[in-house]
Amino acid sequence: MRPSRVVLLLWSVLIAILLVLEIAEITHLFTVSIQSAVEDPLAFVFALVFTTILALIGAIFIGIYFAQRILSSAAFTPFEEEMLKMRGDISDMKESLRKISGAPPPNSPAGDSPHEEDRP
Repeated sequence: MRPSRVVLLLWSVLIAILLVLEIAEITHLFTVSIQSAVEDPLAFVFALVFTTILALIGAIFIGIYFAQRILSSAAFTPFEEEMLKMRGDISDMKESLRKISGAPPPNSPAGDSPHEEDRP
């Protein structure tokens, strides 16, 4: 299933915003000196909350990525499991019908009797 263009656009915008914030952080645009932290505790708390929110967003993205990678290759989907069960049921039905009709198994030559193993 392919994501829609709107979803791709929203993710691209979010990644671009986070990239700009990271560049601003690297260039010390958000640097808070010790003196300003003591003088203005509100700015210091704002910087801590801002950094914490960015860290949580990053942790959530990393968690989603690893969960998807671990769970996607672990097993079949419920639909695939149901299809495999149905395949087994159909094979059982074919075998039952073959036994009831007395037809030879598909792997044996046509001239063989279905009850050869019962003979002495």
